[in-house]
Amino acid sequence: MASGALRGLRQDLFTHAFAFRPMLPLDEAKAAGWVPWLPPRIGRCLRWLPHALVIGFAACVLLAVSATAGGFAPSLLLLVFGVLVAGPPVMTLVRPVGAFWVSLLAVCLGLLAGDFSWEVAFVAHIGTMVLVVLRTRPRLAPGMWAVTFAVLAPGIALVGEGGASVLAPLAVMSGVVLLAAAAVRAWREERQQVVETRTVTAEERSRRTLLEERATIARELHDVVAHHMSVIAIQAEAAPYRMRDTPPELATAFSTIRENAVAALTELRRILGVVRSEDPDAFAGPEAPQPTLADLDALLESVRGAGLTVAAVVTGAVRPLPQGVELSAYRILQEALSNTLRHAPGAEARVEVAYVLGGLGLRIVNGPPNRLAKPSPGAGHGILGMHERVGMLNGDMTNGPTSDGGYEVTVFLPAASARTDATPATASPTPATSPVSPERPQA
Repeated sequence: MASGALRGLRQDLFTHAFAFRPMLPLDEAKAAGWVPWLPPRIGRCLRWLPHALVIGFAACVLLAVSATAGGFAPSLLLLVFGVLVAGPPVMTLVRPVGAFWVSLLAVCLGLLAGDFSWEVAFVAHIGTMVLVVLRTRPRLAPGMWAVTFAVLAPGIALVGEGGASVLAPLAVMSGVVLLAAAAVRAWREERQQVVETRTVTAEERSRRTLLEERATIARELHDVVAHHMSVIAIQAEAAPYRMRDTPPELATAFSTIRENAVAALTELRRILGVVRSEDPDAFAGPEAPQPTLADLDALLESVRGAGLTVAAVVTGAVRPLPQGVELSAYRILQEALSNTLRHAPGAEARVEVAYVLGGLGLRIVNGPPNRLAKPSPGAGHGILGMHERVGMLNGDMTNGPTSDGGYEVTVFLPAASARTDATPATASPTPATSPVSPERPQA
């Protein structure tokens, strides 16, 4: 144990004692948060507040040296002694461990020169050791305390008639101060580790949520793509029987199309297995059809049953859109209304669906809540899923609080009109029946 203690003491106080370790300024956002009512320029200057406090302490030490020893010493010698005493606190900003040794040297010189007041140098030395502990690590405190009194104890005991009597109080006082500084430093390190752990945990949670959302999107899009591939396979198999005297080349081409479609379905299923959730119930019920905007009425009734007052308006020429677009639009509306229920209890919501040229516009806005919302551990993850769906379709999305204290989500999904199986290639698509009457708000 003694060997380990000596090895640690040598590593802390002697190895690279004068290494260059500059103290960086505070984070600008953190410094500005201390006094948010100050102008931004003054808030940025607060980044250097710790440096200014250290320099101010050194100036006070220099004035104290001049006041206590100015009348008893030559001016040049006084200047050198003042620099040796007041310099180490400033030196802790760049070379903290080296500042300890320079400060210890100043106290020794003060004890040797009877004309100078060594008490001021000792107080400055304690301040220097506190700054070193706050700048480096807590375990330096006992090492510096032991070295200080091993070197200074004989000199303090021999100074004047009462030197021996003040040795024990000085040792206890300085030990308590260094212990408090070490405790503060250890608390700061622990707090920093907790903040870093929480940051990593939040990032991992967001990453896991993103992966789960992508797996859900992959599952839903698998059903959409699988439906179209199944139609291709069936039509390719039935096409040769719709024609008389089908050329062998054409029959072979249709057979190749069917085989490729079946192979694509198999690969889609394999891809789905790669992104499948560990929860076996997450993808239960594959026979259930994926929702579209035709199910908007049922969604609105569901959230109204949960206590949300919501009005819906559909504008533009209602037309069928690609199934993936309608599925994503439904999920975005569902998530936005769920967020309103969760984070804005008692608020009223409004849903706007606009069929515009080249795509589909969505707007979900809610008013301010009339009571305090319960904390939710997954706050923000629904917005993350919306962005993922919009980005998948190369759309645009904006979200943020409104001026009255509510929240608004605006989405544009680019899409062309979907051609149904029964519609000829040359015919224009027939507008589908809207789940909500155009230009008519739903109560």
